[in-house]
Amino acid sequence: MKMNLLIKNFKENLSQILTIKFISVLIISFPSAIIAEYFNIPLAWFLGPMIITSIAALSGLKIIMPKIVLSFILIILGLHIGNYIDQNLFNQMFDWIWTSLIMFIYIIICILIVAKYLQKFASYSEKASIFSAAPGALGPLMILAENEKTDLSQVATSHLIRLIIIITVIPFIIVNNTSNDVLLNDNFNYLTQNHLNLILLIVASLFFIFVFDKIRIPAALLSGTLFASGLLQITDIASYKLPDETVNFCLLILGSSVGCRFAEKTVKEIANNSLHSIVATTILVVLGLGAAYVATFFVETNILTLILSFSPGGIYEVAVIAIAFDLDPDFVAFHHIIRLLFILFTVPIFLRVIEKIKK
Repeated sequence: MKMNLLIKNFKENLSQILTIKFISVLIISFPSAIIAEYFNIPLAWFLGPMIITSIAALSGLKIIMPKIVLSFILIILGLHIGNYIDQNLFNQMFDWIWTSLIMFIYIIICILIVAKYLQKFASYSEKASIFSAAPGALGPLMILAENEKTDLSQVATSHLIRLIIIITVIPFIIVNNTSNDVLLNDNFNYLTQNHLNLILLIVASLFFIFVFDKIRIPAALLSGTLFASGLLQITDIASYKLPDETVNFCLLILGSSVGCRFAEKTVKEIANNSLHSIVATTILVVLGLGAAYVATFFVETNILTLILSFSPGGIYEVAVIAIAFDLDPDFVAFHHIIRLLFILFTVPIFLRVIEKIKK
């Protein structure tokens, strides 16, 4: 019965690719990316599609991002990051214990401060404020919020507005503070690779994605692919470098997927939450910058990489930015996965504490 359901869902997702809702996304996204690139907007292939699809969704245009397309892009993203994984990386992870601890403290402080703000000034309930204050993990938090009978609209809108702000601002910060441009390497001969390795990597990735999803590891699409890439590369079984130009397509799909999340939102709903979401985002960003600064005392890592690592939300979106600007994608992805784990650990504890206090 369960297998039949999976097959049915797969067919439905596959059929969405040929619908006018998805084709509309591509029709408006490609020109917006080209226009954004013409005007030298940082990360044009992400910001252009994100802005135009957000406007289209809020204007009432019926658009959709099929899960199967997004999943494919996230696997490609994982394979890109996988190229950075080697034995030296695993040796470095011992040095990341301190930054992981800083991440844990950062999450607790974020929830305490931002949740209090949302309760006092935005009239959020205690539970809704905690879910909205957590710096990331929107998907898992929405599931928890639904189980807790919390206002899903407040939680979703807060996180979406925050994501839009973060992903819009970060590229401009990077461009103005580094000489790095979007990574494009034309010297590498991709055709001389063993293409069987790519098939092995994809099969291994799908296997570990399935396993990680079963044991509830956050961001299974990314973490499963990273694990598969690292395992096969370190053991010299398979390695494969994807064309850097594919980064632009990843950017376009991810940017469009962010805009498509507004498909079920209204302008009034966004407006009612926008002011407090901006304030909450500002608080989270300032705390993130503080955490990134503290982390400089423990690791010798580029400050922009640390800022990306401690940015509040958007694991996939931030990871693709790290790839695009060549800012230690492995470091950034690792800390965002750790952040997701910490959030899923701490939020339920906060909820239980609230329940005990009320009793």
